[in-house]
Amino acid sequence: MATPIFDRETWLDITVNIIPLGIIGFFLALFLIASPWEIAGLTSMVGFALLVVPFVGLALLTYFAAKVI
Repeated sequence: MATPIFDRETWLDITVNIIPLGIIGFFLALFLIASPWEIAGLTSMVGFALLVVPFVGLALLTYFAAKVI
């Protein structure tokens, strides 16, 4: 039987990064679906960048940390 890439211990170790990813993803989806403000201009782009850039960075960090662990 082949060993999985991420075993139980690895999942437990990266859970501290997966939970914030879920929270950031929730707010990103919330602001895309039901934005209380109008989506236009530089202000909206900066706001979405402040959600997307940390999400992508944390996702990459989590993946590479899981591979090292």
